[in-house]
Amino acid sequence: MEMADCKTRRLVVDSGRPDASLIRAAGVALREGGLVAFPTETVYGLGANALDARAVAGIYRAKGRPADNPLIVHIDSPRVLNRYIDQIPPVVWRLAARFWPGPLSLVLRGGGIFPPEVTGGLDTVAVRVPAHPVALALIRAAGVPVAAPSANASGRPSPTTAAHVLDDLAGRIALVLDGGPSGLGVESTVLDLSGDGPVILRPGGAIRQDLEEVLGPVEVDPAVNGNAVAGSRPRSPGMKYTHYAPRAPLVLFEGHDPGRVAAGILADAGRLAADGRKVGIFAYSETAPLYDGKGYSVVVAGNRHEPDSVAALLYASLRRFDRLGVDVILAEGIAPDGLGMAVMNRLRRAAGGRVVTV
Repeated sequence: MEMADCKTRRLVVDSGRPDASLIRAAGVALREGGLVAFPTETVYGLGANALDARAVAGIYRAKGRPADNPLIVHIDSPRVLNRYIDQIPPVVWRLAARFWPGPLSLVLRGGGIFPPEVTGGLDTVAVRVPAHPVALALIRAAGVPVAAPSANASGRPSPTTAAHVLDDLAGRIALVLDGGPSGLGVESTVLDLSGDGPVILRPGGAIRQDLEEVLGPVEVDPAVNGNAVAGSRPRSPGMKYTHYAPRAPLVLFEGHDPGRVAAGILADAGRLAADGRKVGIFAYSETAPLYDGKGYSVVVAGNRHEPDSVAALLYASLRRFDRLGVDVILAEGIAPDGLGMAVMNRLRRAAGGRVVTV
């Protein structure tokens, strides 16, 4: 059982050829009700037996996660979907052929086999097949579907390394499988198929344009851009609460002209520094030189024209500001195109409403 003062074991595994004995041990721990953090192609997940309400409740305790925030169930193959979901629209099989294994979670009806701790009390459940050898091997070894949100304290930047997991959850979970850094760097896309048409509830690794090649037009829920309906229950992780946030408050600057964005950041940074605040700046390789020599703590998070590079560095960059001890973070936005939609969704959530348009 996970307790606040337990000792968290870290087992290093080869992502290409995971050690079978280590995976078996972790699988037994999951099957018997333990919590295991493990790598996926997106971020590290915190797994529990999705059929065991008590085990799943342990995820919420370890993370400090709101109880109405639903989880995603991870399975090892589309072939087992019929075991857990009794209402599978035909389009699911087309999506599975294109995107599974991969960073796409599908919200479906007919998952009543799962306890409300998994579904957040909704009549739907989100399911995906991860594209990571360690994750797949672990699910197979456990022999059960695995409920797994990101393996971080609730509201914090998601973990893309085992070290990030331990920063947040050491002493709260029993085991971390260390398979090296995650590749993609942002979570899966959550696509709702439970209504009249497909709706993106959370943008992620499967981009809208690719989904539309299979489905035709795909809507985007207003909450993706920070317009959640007050008092509504979140239908997906990442919809309602402030997420992905470093310890210092983050202010997001949005605009089409990178030069104007940088000018706006420099103006605010100067005022804040004059007040004695230590300023962090979240920038990209094209604009980072504009901040040189001014005494700010600048973190370069990839190339603004290559959103995959930004996604891969996003959470590690936000966590770096914690180590730098800044008082405030001023962050540049990017165009919300392709994977940029997911990056901007995460930055807006991290900002918690502190957005400046220039």
